[in-house]
Amino acid sequence: MHNSKYRFLLLKIIAFVMLVMITVRLFSMQIIEGEVYVETATSRVSTSITTKAPRGDILDKYGNVLVSNKSGYSLRLQKMSSDNAVINTAIDEVLDILDDTDSTAVNTLPITMDTPYKFEFEDKNDNGKTSDEKKNWFKNNKHTGEYIDSSMSAKEVLYAYCDLYEIQGDRESERVRTIAGIRYEADIKQFSAVTPVTIAEDITAEAVTAIRSRREPIEGITIAEDYVRTYTKPGFATHILGRCGQISGDEYEKNKSKGYGINDIIGKQGIERWAEQYLRGVDGVMGTFAEIDGKEVELSPTKDPVPGNYVMLTIDSDLQETLEASLENTIRGIGKDCDSGGAVVLDVNTGDTLAIASYPTYDMTTFAEDYGKLIENTANPMLNRAVSGLYSPGSTFKPLTAIAGIQSGVISMNEQVTCTGVYKYYKDYQPSCWIWSEYDATHGHQNVTQAIENSCNVYFYELGRRLGIDKLDEYAKKFGLGEYTGIQLTEETSGHMASPEYKEQVVANITDSDWFGGDTLQAAIGQSYSLFTPVQLANYCATVANGGTRYKVNLIDSIRSSVDGSVVESFEPEVVEKIEMSPQMIARIHDGMKKVVDEGSASSIFEGYPIKVGGKTGTAQLGKGENNAIFIAFAPFDKPQIAIAVVLEHGVRGTNAGRVARDVFDRYFFGKTTGETQATPKPSGIIQ
Repeated sequence: MHNSKYRFLLLKIIAFVMLVMITVRLFSMQIIEGEVYVETATSRVSTSITTKAPRGDILDKYGNVLVSNKSGYSLRLQKMSSDNAVINTAIDEVLDILDDTDSTAVNTLPITMDTPYKFEFEDKNDNGKTSDEKKNWFKNNKHTGEYIDSSMSAKEVLYAYCDLYEIQGDRESERVRTIAGIRYEADIKQFSAVTPVTIAEDITAEAVTAIRSRREPIEGITIAEDYVRTYTKPGFATHILGRCGQISGDEYEKNKSKGYGINDIIGKQGIERWAEQYLRGVDGVMGTFAEIDGKEVELSPTKDPVPGNYVMLTIDSDLQETLEASLENTIRGIGKDCDSGGAVVLDVNTGDTLAIASYPTYDMTTFAEDYGKLIENTANPMLNRAVSGLYSPGSTFKPLTAIAGIQSGVISMNEQVTCTGVYKYYKDYQPSCWIWSEYDATHGHQNVTQAIENSCNVYFYELGRRLGIDKLDEYAKKFGLGEYTGIQLTEETSGHMASPEYKEQVVANITDSDWFGGDTLQAAIGQSYSLFTPVQLANYCATVANGGTRYKVNLIDSIRSSVDGSVVESFEPEVVEKIEMSPQMIARIHDGMKKVVDEGSASSIFEGYPIKVGGKTGTAQLGKGENNAIFIAFAPFDKPQIAIAVVLEHGVRGTNAGRVARDVFDRYFFGKTTGETQATPKPSGIIQ
């Protein structure tokens, strides 16, 4: 009897323990890991396999393919465990393979890979306040307020993520930084057992082999076939073509209603971004139905993928190649401080962009592995200077001042202004002409044509004073200076024309009543607060060349079907402004620009040139270092076809920029490549 009681008690204890174990297991399966099991169970019953559609090709105006696709492989991470250690170990093992096979992991955490850790966005704006990019990142970050806050440094943010994801190891090491970046990417995309995230794109064949040949698979890691962008000429037209990449968490939230998936590719910059709606294809879907034991019973296509449309640009590849080579060669030839610049070539009669270049540049085929170096490069190779670089126009602005003066009636075409070397209208501000500063000389009596040829500051000081800043601003706007040109690049910057309102914005503790006569004088010669982009200068030059018709700058010829090549959408010339200019005045302005090339500051570059050219050099003074060099030109003089604007940062003088223009004219009119013809420079007393 006594033994029976003990045996019964023992059975009760065993039953209780078993009940507790079952309860714990059920709690783990249903509560802790319930999401994983539910999704896994569901996936066993019915799943859909997405058949990716390739992006459309990008072509030049003659149909030459510039960007296309190739088959490739991506690595994806599934959440097969809630244990951070398990996930981190899987990532660590993958990174070993990627490092050994020259493949690169996806990384969108905006913190540098190397110490000392810094944010990859600007910390402060021009006014010394927290930048909008930094504000937006912290505002949109799901962990702000819980694990991180906007007062943290980049190092503190990284360490917070290491704590959040329980990442072990040296926090100053690249490996820990990479794991944190991958966990951040997976987290913001809400990865799960049935929603894997891409953690490496376009991995090498060696990486694929290494992963597939492992005895034990890496938990949660799968290989997916994908399309990868390929470039016919790596490094060619990089700033125009732009790039695409893995959709970010923010981009996904904005675009998921449009059918984007968490692992989709999306345009990030350039044409890839602007033309996203055209280039993106429509994915296909293949349905899979299976029994609970995993046995597949049906695999049926439900929708075929539709490739994206082709985007045909207005770019002439040959001219583009010449412009890029000449810009680089000229900058390198100048040396010293000159290390960057931008240039744009337009069709005078349509506004079509024939070539557009920014230097320094980079190669999209190695963008992922070069990203760290590109970010740290002080020359900022990822900046598209042709549409985003802001520069004082210098003396290239003077033809506009002349047009405004004559059309407004404050000066006649025949009136002469005497260059006295120093402009003495104001007692408290008496600027000098460049020829007085350099040679202690004057230009004497100058009419409008002579003033443009000789770039006489005194003439344009007087004209600017008579006009006033409001009238100068009015004409600058007519010619599109300080205005968006409409070019199909989302990176375009508007710039700004000097004005009392703008001065009030950028100079502390003043009002619009603190605009002085001297400010207007400087604005009239292209200095003061005026900052324009090369594409604006090119469009301004084209408008002067064609007699006053300003076109919207266009980079797209047409959108064509990838299925049959038919035109989906075409982009015709669009007139934005028709500026009233008399034929007589146009002739005077053109003649002054022709004499700049024939006899003036650009004559050393164009001596003996087979066709007549109109142009204007400019030298913009900077706070430190050599001056910027600017040149605008159009050709042929009698019946203009193309216009060009070239800006060389710290390029010393405008004649240097003229060399790029000559190379472009050689290629466009005579089919010569850069370097086939070289003008022999001769000494010139004109430095404008």
